[in-house]
This record gives sequence, C-alpha cells and structure tokens, in this order.
Amino acid sequence: MRVTPRPSFDIPLPNGDTLRLGERTLVMAILNVTPDSFADGGQHADPDRAVEHALAMEAAGADLIDIGGESTRPGAVPLSAAEELARVAPVFRGLARRVRVPLSIDTYKADVAEAALDLGATIVNDISALSYDPALPGVIARTRAAVILMHTRGRSRQMYQEAHYDDVVREVSAELRERLRSAGDSGVPLSRVLLDPGIGFAKRAEHSATILARLAELHALGRPLLVGPSRKSFVQRATGERPPGARDWATAAAVTAAVLAGAHVVRVHAVAEMIDVVRMADLIRRDAGVDQVKEQRPT
Repeated sequence: MRVTPRPSFDIPLPNGDTLRLGERTLVMAILNVTPDSFADGGQHADPDRAVEHALAMEAAGADLIDIGGESTRPGAVPLSAAEELARVAPVFRGLARRVRVPLSIDTYKADVAEAALDLGATIVNDISALSYDPALPGVIARTRAAVILMHTRGRSRQMYQEAHYDDVVREVSAELRERLRSAGDSGVPLSRVLLDPGIGFAKRAEHSATILARLAELHALGRPLLVGPSRKSFVQRATGERPPGARDWATAAAVTAAVLAGAHVVRVHAVAEMIDVVRMADLIRRDAGVDQVKEQRPT
C-alpha cells in the first residue's frame, strides 16, 4: 500500500482565523437545506432542524460545515438566487455565534455567496470553479474569502453528456489548472484556494474511481485537495444499487483511499462515523512515516 506525503498549507480566512491543512485530515460536514437532497431526502430543509443538525455535527467533531440551498446533483433544476438565499440565510443567522468551526456556503452564485459571507461564512464552495457566475470572483476577492474550486463540465442537467475522457486524471488536472489561472487573473489570491476533483460530477463511475486511485497526481497542482465521495452513486459499481443512506460503508472505503493519497479535507454526510475512518487512516499515515500526525484519542 502506498501512502502519499501531503504538503501543508495555511489558508487565511476573512475573520482573521487560519485554516491549517496537512497535519491531519479535516472533516467537512455536509448540511443540505434543500427539499430534494439526494442524500438525506430533505430532512434538514426546516431552518430550525438544520441549525440543530449543524450543532450536532460540530459536537461530533466536524472541522467545517458546508451549507447548501440548491441541489446540484446530476439532472437537478437550477434555483433562483432569491429562493436559494431564502433557504440558507436563516441557517447562517441561527448559527451566528453558536459554532466555532468555519462555515462554508455551497453556491456558485455571487449574490448568495456575498450574503452568506455577510452572515458569517468564511469559505465559498463553488462547484463551477468560478465559471458559472462572472461576478463571483469579484465577491471572493473583495471579501477575502477562501474558495473551493471543483472540477465539473457543463451544467447539472447535461453533465453526463460531458463525461468523456481519454485520461481522466490528466484532463481534470489540466482543467483545474486553467481554473486556477483564471481565478488568479480575476484577483482571487491563490493562497486562499482549495481544489476538488469533483467526484461524480461530469464523471462516470469508473472515472471517479480512477481519480481516487490516482489522487496523489493532483498534488502537482500545488494547492490543498478536498475530496467529496460521500454517498455518491459511483460506489454502487461495487455494491450494487442501494439508496444513498445505505452507502456509508462504501463511502468509508473511498474516504480511506482519499486520506491515504493525501487529501487534506474530506466532505461527508455521516460525520461521527467518518471521523473514526479518518482518524484510523491518519494513524496509518503517521505510522508509515509520511506525516507527523498527533495521535487522536476518542473523546
């Protein structure tokens, strides 16, 4: 088994905090406040329930919480900025001064991102890597937010039509490098950028598995890596058809592969369970001698 060294990064956040990446793998908790979430069936569409779930995920050990108001699953219908903001704003207001971990807004819209940043978000998680809304790079540059640039092709309703690759890792790497260049040209400091290879987005199951197997190659991009395999349909290539809530064991295997390949952050639904997975994978990394990871004891 090859365990890949990972570089360390300090990502400045607009509130003066620093996101330290590399010593251990961070766990980003997913909070979908949509009625049509693929993974949780809209369980947290009510703002009060969403706030309580966020607090529970923080208590379980989440390092970051990613809040999204629009489903971006393959085939999803786009949402207006006003409706998206109506879903997420009450959650950010409800979490103000109640959570200690950084909050991320999962959006590609400038208006939604700016409002969420005003309400306490410090990170923008953009599935389009700043390619859908030309105003978003300016918002990020002006607010000094951190940003996650994810690889995809096309929009949600057509993305599988774009899932054609001769070498998926080489092409994803080249396209992310281009998005990095574009972000820098738009005034976004690259020191604030994380990269996500976009598991399941404009990729067939074999493409997503190949990215996990060769994730270490993406370290050549020179930015920290976030990987989000949680409950995605590509795991059914191994398990057979299952509802999203029954995919956590397969997700655990994918998370382990990502951590051993040097992912800095993993984005997950089942926080408590995946924290155990990450702690074990980080222990393997430490004992392999590639990281000076402090041993984490159960609390």
